[in-house]
Amino acid sequence: MSAPSAITELDDLVRNGDPRRRATAVRQLAELFVEGAPTFKSQHVEVFDIVLSALAPATENATRADLAARIASLTNAPPTLVDQLVRDADVRVAGPLLRASPLIDEPTLVEIARAMGQAHLFAISERTTLGVPITDVLVRRGEREVIRSLAANDGAHLSSQSYSKLIKRAEGDGMLAIAVGKRQDLSDEMLRELLEGSVDLVRRRLFEAAPPLHKASIAKAMIAVSGDPPVATSLRDFAPAQREIVELHRTGRLNKDALLEFARTRKYEQTVAVLSAISAIPVSAVDKIVSGERRDSVLVLGKALGLDWPTVRSLLALRLPEGRISSATDLDLARANFERLAAATAQRVMKFWKERPPE
Repeated sequence: MSAPSAITELDDLVRNGDPRRRATAVRQLAELFVEGAPTFKSQHVEVFDIVLSALAPATENATRADLAARIASLTNAPPTLVDQLVRDADVRVAGPLLRASPLIDEPTLVEIARAMGQAHLFAISERTTLGVPITDVLVRRGEREVIRSLAANDGAHLSSQSYSKLIKRAEGDGMLAIAVGKRQDLSDEMLRELLEGSVDLVRRRLFEAAPPLHKASIAKAMIAVSGDPPVATSLRDFAPAQREIVELHRTGRLNKDALLEFARTRKYEQTVAVLSAISAIPVSAVDKIVSGERRDSVLVLGKALGLDWPTVRSLLALRLPEGRISSATDLDLARANFERLAAATAQRVMKFWKERPPE
């Protein structure tokens, strides 16, 4: 049966008014259109558009939903029909078009997002690409499932205002925090703000779930929000500690066990003096390595000297004020970085420190 003759026959069925025959007409027309869509010219599309847009409103929801699903991804779908179906109150009808139709422009999406309920907003949030005008509406009106879906959509472009709102809402929603934290377009400042408002478990899961290229940014932000302050060094006198270490060396007690004991008991000067003695790096330089802004320097020194993780962990604890401990997330991250660090790389860095001590 050719398309023109089929349309003539189906038009007669439409006039009959039988709901079942209307549904049959819609299905047959939809099948004809989808089959011929790759070759149809604009005049062919127009014929289908006239008939289907007149017929569809008189059919049941299930029939309209099937029609919408068939034409949702077509670039030359009947435009009047698309505009009609996408505004349907039943999300089973509007949903496929809201998610995928390339014929729906941004103003239409904004209009629908402002007027419809959460199910329609959720469908919009799953589109491949979304501009700022529509994401602003989704963030403002969307409830939890909509917001989580939007945050997980890499093709959704978000304004700084929307990001601020998402970060605020993520304080009580771990899944949302992880989705926001994994976004590649999240600024370093906003990532730190997100992590500051997240519990340790969420931070850890975010780091584990992040793409490899994004882990470095998350690690940096975690270090920043851990608040490891530099230890004041201006008034430190290492001379007595160095004399103590010389005596330990003379009696054969200068070893890694002594280092661990000094670090565990928070004897900072003695700890630095031992590290200086076994690394051959000046004590002032070791002081800057241990207490400086870069926590990773402690990991490098520990790896280069062949220290175990408990000792390195105790060295990291010296960076914190007495009575304060690092979060489990920070320690897990530090340990992972320490274990991944190659000894040969760390030893090259230590050799550089011997030649050019940290300033």
